[in-house]
Amino acid sequence: MTTAPATGGDGTSPPVPPATAADLFSDITAYGAHIVAVEPTGAEPVPADARHGRPLQLLWTWLSPNMEFATVYIGVISVLFFGLGFWTAVAALLLGSALGALTQAVLSTGGPRFGVPQMVLSRSAFGFLGNAFPAVLNAATAGFGWFAVNSVSGAFALDTLTGLPTLLCLVIVVLAQIAVAYLGHNFVHSFEKYALPVLTLVFAAASVVTLGKAHLSGSGSTGGTAGGFMLAFSAAFGYAAGWNPFASDYTRYLPTSAPRRLVMLFPGLGIFLGCSVLAVVGAASATIAGGESNPTAAFTGHLPGWLGNLTLLAIVLGAVSANAINVYSATMSFVSLGLRRLPRGPVALVVGVLGFLVAWTGLDDAGASYEAFLLIISYWVAPWLGVVLTEQWLRSRTGEADTATAARLADRSFTAWAGPVAMLAGVLVSVLLFSNQQNSPASSPTRIRAWVTSPAWWALCWRRWCM
Repeated sequence: MTTAPATGGDGTSPPVPPATAADLFSDITAYGAHIVAVEPTGAEPVPADARHGRPLQLLWTWLSPNMEFATVYIGVISVLFFGLGFWTAVAALLLGSALGALTQAVLSTGGPRFGVPQMVLSRSAFGFLGNAFPAVLNAATAGFGWFAVNSVSGAFALDTLTGLPTLLCLVIVVLAQIAVAYLGHNFVHSFEKYALPVLTLVFAAASVVTLGKAHLSGSGSTGGTAGGFMLAFSAAFGYAAGWNPFASDYTRYLPTSAPRRLVMLFPGLGIFLGCSVLAVVGAASATIAGGESNPTAAFTGHLPGWLGNLTLLAIVLGAVSANAINVYSATMSFVSLGLRRLPRGPVALVVGVLGFLVAWTGLDDAGASYEAFLLIISYWVAPWLGVVLTEQWLRSRTGEADTATAARLADRSFTAWAGPVAMLAGVLVSVLLFSNQQNSPASSPTRIRAWVTSPAWWALCWRRWCM
């Protein structure tokens, strides 16, 4: 009798001797539910013996990282940059956040079923080689883009609180973020759990004071253009859906018996509450006059001194919470490329260092950089979502067994070029129609872009090319 040579389990590494594969799965099983331990997995499927946890943990895993200043600033730019009144901004922010939360809920179900990161699951729609397109984009978006956004907000908060040089504050924040992500899956979940009560209490108090001082009524409270509304909606959706390519990274250790409805409920609820509530508070804060150039100082300037200082500390903690997720998932995206089996921990260190360099360049003009970054996310996430969700729906209609899907995910020769072609078309059309429209919110291309960059449009394109 002969046996097939062992592989990385999902096709992420070249064939390895059976003993080496056995050692790898033994390490993953030994990792189990240990918190203060370095996670040994890359993009390999998590074996049944190593599965643990409850769907409830997904609530704080997605709520904590969204309780940060980057979320607040979505509401701020909706009023100050996009020209919306408070209540118009609230409608756009709630709708955008809800859509991004819904797709997060759907994608989270793949983790318990297949035990692999989201960017490995994406191979089913893009093929092994074609999946490099979204995987690289996601690694760059999370490891450099989001990492920079959150690190800068945390650095500004620490600078305002302590008076230390901004660059030194950035270094301190980045080191804390990398440390959490380096340990891996279990420590990230645990960190988010214990950060949640602190973040909730502080931001709840700050929100009450802010809403009490904000100017929420009046003739301008429902103003704004259709283009401005679509910009705010797209920014909110881009922020919430920016977590979608990470979804199964944090559900893949759950047992296969985990109730599907709960695996959907808690991530979706965490994303929606975390994104929408503080974004609305940010929109309210923008109605309060202030002249601060430091964005975090502007947000805390109207708060009592003691609460302002606590809020600044919460902003720093929120930045660490968010970027622990970002660095970890950027690493998962990178190792899912299948170039060779790389240790996850050292890759996380490299991603963190490169993200720090990007953040350093964004210290001078954080507001404009953040606005542009939020819109860029929508350029590629929406087409990617359209392709992935449509492939998932069609696969469910055929009744394909999970074992067949898992085999396809591990097949390095599997191709599905309609996926990357549809996504690339979506990205190009998005850029052509919208790359300069943030300066003209009322323009018709802005309204066209809301449809052209929607997941629904590119889902139809993918299906058309595949039939």
